[in-house]
Amino acid sequence: MIIIITKIACNNLILLILMLMVLNNSSAQDDSIRFKEVASFSVPEARQGIAVDSQFFYVIDSKQIAKYEKETGKIIKKWIESGDGEIIHLNSGVIVEGKLICAHSNYPGIPMTSSVEIWDAQNLEHIDSHSFGIKWGSCTWIDWYQGFWWAAFAHYNKFEDINYTNNSYSTLVKFDKNWRAIEAWVYPTLLIERFDGMSNSGGSWGQDGYLYLTGHDRDEIYVVSLPSAGSVLVLKKILPIGIKGQGICWDRMQKSVLYTIRREDMQVVVFRLQDR
Repeated sequence: MIIIITKIACNNLILLILMLMVLNNSSAQDDSIRFKEVASFSVPEARQGIAVDSQFFYVIDSKQIAKYEKETGKIIKKWIESGDGEIIHLNSGVIVEGKLICAHSNYPGIPMTSSVEIWDAQNLEHIDSHSFGIKWGSCTWIDWYQGFWWAAFAHYNKFEDINYTNNSYSTLVKFDKNWRAIEAWVYPTLLIERFDGMSNSGGSWGQDGYLYLTGHDRDEIYVVSLPSAGSVLVLKKILPIGIKGQGICWDRMQKSVLYTIRREDMQVVVFRLQDR
């Protein structure tokens, strides 16, 4: 009888452990807040990323950038790289002091190289560049927050046999204003799994002090914070959203308004984060 009770207790303990594992994996899901779509615009350049300022949004494709009015969706200006130019694969961007700062890489080239490319936001004239070389990986997004630059560098499972790395090597780096690296973090295991062999495609610091991230294909936003110790970002929430990854940008002129792109139908989609 004692043996039977021990076996039952053991089975119950195993079941409890499995339940706790499931709860731990889903604990980041948050049903108390949601992204509500408030506007959308058909934009042929909506392939990689987006930036936004007080009057305009800037849609970024691999080799072109288009500037649109926020209120009407009317195109104002467009920049296109020439066929033999040096711009290979632009990603997301951010407007800082009248400049459009874009993440750039040689994706899908190997070895992976990255740079920061800079345009005058008013006339979309390319005015500056800063190279990272091959040190970090493929730069996918850049943001300016609390006096520092923040940039994500991706690694991908499909290059594992060539680079001897996989997407778990993806890194978030904090730089000073002169692009000198200060600190760096990696992504938690659950995020690496949800990147599905790809990596962190978009990122933007929110007004609430949390960093909002996207993967490459899932219709989710990941809310993370910096850890109090160690080198792994802390996943706080997973929020569903009506896009599938790529670049995002908070509108810092409005409260809780997020600009995104939806590649499959080439839309700029604007969301507001609100309580349910």
